[in-house]
Amino acid sequence: MWQRIQTIFLIIIACCMGLMLLFPIWAGQSEEGRVALFPFYLKTPTGEVYYPYYFIATMAIASVTVAITEIVKYKNRLLQIKLGALNSLLMTGAMVAALFMVRDLEQTYQGGYGISLFLPLAAMVSNMIANRFIRRDEKLVREADRLR
Repeated sequence: MWQRIQTIFLIIIACCMGLMLLFPIWAGQSEEGRVALFPFYLKTPTGEVYYPYYFIATMAIASVTVAITEIVKYKNRLLQIKLGALNSLLMTGAMVAALFMVRDLEQTYQGGYGISLFLPLAAMVSNMIANRFIRRDEKLVREADRLR
């Protein structure tokens, strides 16, 4: 499990999506003070608003869970490929939801993007590379079975 290269990329996916939960997606200024969008909530000078912003965090947590499950299921490569596709959908959903929320906030406040908006991109690239290595392993196993 740990000696396979795709495990490293799956760990990168889990780390990127986990770090996305800690850093702001977007930060801006208003007349009252600083406004920041985190995956769980929108932090305003008057307080914190959780709905509908927690959907971003839900998809990121699901993505971390799927990546860890992919690591654990190292013996079943076909399941890993399916989980990789599901993980791509979850990461895309998290990023699209974040962009949608940021677009709505930019109409009201002046601000800039945070690092959490770009972490799912790094996770998606790592997911593509991990899926490529998983497919390569599956192909090697099938060729070895055919030769027997």
